[in-house]
Amino acid sequence: MEIRYCEEKPDLETYYDLRASVDFKNFCPEQSQKALDKRDYFIIAKDGEKAVGMGSVVGDGMYCTIVDVTVRPEYQGNHIGASIVNKLVELIQNNAPEGARLSIQLIAAKGKDGFYKKLGFEALPDENAGPALRKLIYT
Repeated sequence: MEIRYCEEKPDLETYYDLRASVDFKNFCPEQSQKALDKRDYFIIAKDGEKAVGMGSVVGDGMYCTIVDVTVRPEYQGNHIGASIVNKLVELIQNNAPEGARLSIQLIAAKGKDGFYKKLGFEALPDENAGPALRKLIYT
């Protein structure tokens, strides 16, 4: 197994397939394509031509959210997820202006917070921030 990491946007089929491989619910095609078109950075991990993992960033240059970090179950445990997250953080940092202050956040899948803590992310609340919150809406 030789994994290579590409800065490329997945097509909708690959996006859906990778999300489904880790039991993430998929959004409708119109939402998903619009979201992919608006993302700032992408990393796809490939074994040959097969996409085995991905992650991307949504942001405005100050606040960046890492989303859709997925690695096919049969490839987990090989540091692919960590490499994806680290490469996304590197892209964010490398594209920030001199003197920038960046807030990089994410919502970990249940039980995966320890993985992100090992990569330097801190759980909220902490001494500087309250708890992370979200609101889900279904139409």
